[in-house]
Amino acid sequence: MGTSTKSKKRRSQRDYNMGFKLAVVSQVEKGEMTYKQAQRLYGIQGRSTVLVWLRKHGNLDWSKPQIHFMPSPKRKETPAQKIKRLEKELADERIRNKILNTMIDISDQQYGTAIRKKYLNQTIRKLQEKGQVSLACSCRLFGISRQAVYQLEQRRRQREKEFSQIKPLLREMRMKMPRLGTRKLYYLLKNDFDSLHIKIGRDALFDYLRAENLLIRPKKNYTKTTQSKHWLHKHPNLVQGLVPQRAEQVFVSDITYIKSRERTHYLSSVTDAFSRKIMGYQVSNNLSTEHMLSALKMAIGNRNTKLPLIHHSDRGLQYCAAIYQDQLRKHSITPSMTDGYDCYQNALAERINGILKQEFLITTCNNRKELELLVKESVETYNGERPHLSLKMKTPNLVHEKTVEASFNGFMKYL
Repeated sequence: MGTSTKSKKRRSQRDYNMGFKLAVVSQVEKGEMTYKQAQRLYGIQGRSTVLVWLRKHGNLDWSKPQIHFMPSPKRKETPAQKIKRLEKELADERIRNKILNTMIDISDQQYGTAIRKKYLNQTIRKLQEKGQVSLACSCRLFGISRQAVYQLEQRRRQREKEFSQIKPLLREMRMKMPRLGTRKLYYLLKNDFDSLHIKIGRDALFDYLRAENLLIRPKKNYTKTTQSKHWLHKHPNLVQGLVPQRAEQVFVSDITYIKSRERTHYLSSVTDAFSRKIMGYQVSNNLSTEHMLSALKMAIGNRNTKLPLIHHSDRGLQYCAAIYQDQLRKHSITPSMTDGYDCYQNALAERINGILKQEFLITTCNNRKELELLVKESVETYNGERPHLSLKMKTPNLVHEKTVEASFNGFMKYL
């Protein structure tokens, strides 16, 4: 999987999935790069491919050229005005310097950051390169030798050379899974680091991502989608205290909302509790039971065994509806529901929806059609490529296939 920094990989149109297009559009509209820079950075074919994406999926008006105005010339200062301005700037800089040094001292004392030890040499070299201060003067002011600065600079260049090989690997992985956590990222790329003879540990990767502002920050949001105050029959909780021992023993279901520029949509998912594999899903414009039923039918169609199965959900109106329960009975699936309003009794299903929303569905789509394609690509990547800490860093597809095969072989021996 390792890529060379000297040769950039050219991609075909098939590689541009909806998630990648929306991510590029978001970067350009945020001002992180121009659309031409995006084409060069990601090796996108065609002169106007990114511009077409911006006009089709963007939130800004890309049909009109941007007009730039020349700034008006500044008035020339008199000598007295210049002296007065410089005296004020000097006084302000002295106060600012005193505040910054106090902040550094507090940070070093209370949090053990050792800012001067870690970043002083790097700061001196940076200012010297800009011609703002001489190395000899800086070393004299802070009581360090020039040899120490040179040695640190040599080690830093060697480290930057190694990191320059890492960055394309990180970029390629983040194209598929934009908000993948650092531990999983390190697990997926560890073999590539070893093949490039780069010694970097998990904590060092954390430091590098933090320096490049690439760490993932969790998002917290909540919108109620469950209507449990109804007269329909509610089934008892059969999974409380139950630890699944095989795939297709317990399915968990939940509904979450996803917003597009057009309106609010709803994603219904059915997940295998043992393998964490998303077995069925459906994107809809409302909370109708028929849409939840479509996700259930997809999950049933993806089953590989006929072993006993429990379907666990909250006490929502859709799951208690007659047509939903009829479908469960038709396929000999035992219904199970949470007790009261305790969301933690269906935590796994809500966690899976949270992963989809926080790691994959992070870019706002224009309409439902785009969202359905993005959800499809995200589920395939989640099932087939994203490792799970709870699965010992294996993918849901791999765990599901192995446990289904083992369960089937054990069932045949029993017969």
